[in-house]
Amino acid sequence: MTTSARRLDTTDLEARVKSMYEQVATEPHQGFHFETGRGLAERLGYPPADLDRIPAAAIDSFAGVGYFLDLATLAAGETVLDLGSGSGMDSFLAALAVGQAGTVIGVDMTPAQLRKARALAAGWDNVTFREGYIEQPPLQDGTCDCVISNGVINLAPDKYAVFAASAKSLRPGGRLAIADIVTSAQLPEGIICDAALWAACIGGAMQRDRYTDAIEAAGFHIDTVLDNTEYQFRSDRARNATAEYGVTSISLLARRT
Repeated sequence: MTTSARRLDTTDLEARVKSMYEQVATEPHQGFHFETGRGLAERLGYPPADLDRIPAAAIDSFAGVGYFLDLATLAAGETVLDLGSGSGMDSFLAALAVGQAGTVIGVDMTPAQLRKARALAAGWDNVTFREGYIEQPPLQDGTCDCVISNGVINLAPDKYAVFAASAKSLRPGGRLAIADIVTSAQLPEGIICDAALWAACIGGAMQRDRYTDAIEAAGFHIDTVLDNTEYQFRSDRARNATAEYGVTSISLLARRT
């Protein structure tokens, strides 16, 4: 965070993020700074045949920034933690991959998203959704095989805490498979302290090398980093920041050492 007198109001940020993603849950087709829905998911690389097997309403509220489940290589019987699970699209896809012998736990702080995901999960015995923060996910340490997250970690004011919590939740050798927004240049204070741009997945974006350093500092070895060139912001304000500061989407696989 900036060391000057001006700082991000994290209380305001949380309220804005909850408000925006409540709308993503309840009114997914209205205009946001970012795209939502099945068209976005397919363009990012999600196989249409997999999307056909999960609740359509979860896909409607999809607001991810990349595809990473191919990197995750989920296997039958594994336990998966989905940080910032929203309405559950990635959680449901993970549940298909791990099968009835596996478990998927989605964690989100937005009540409207949780209500929607839980309603859609009726009949899915291997996926549950819990209220909580990605800095302190509500589950026992060392119980997961893979942590996944899509376009959410950039929203957290303390990304180091998120990566540390991810490492604690994993068994030795466990995987972190995520997509997120990063920058090529340090964002200026005016953007960093703008809660509206944080809620739009821009203001909180960390510089790419610092982002990977933070992952490694938490005890991970990074295997793969891929650029998601198909991801685009929608509003002029967001696009201007993208062009000026190199705001982009990446998918990443890391392993707990």
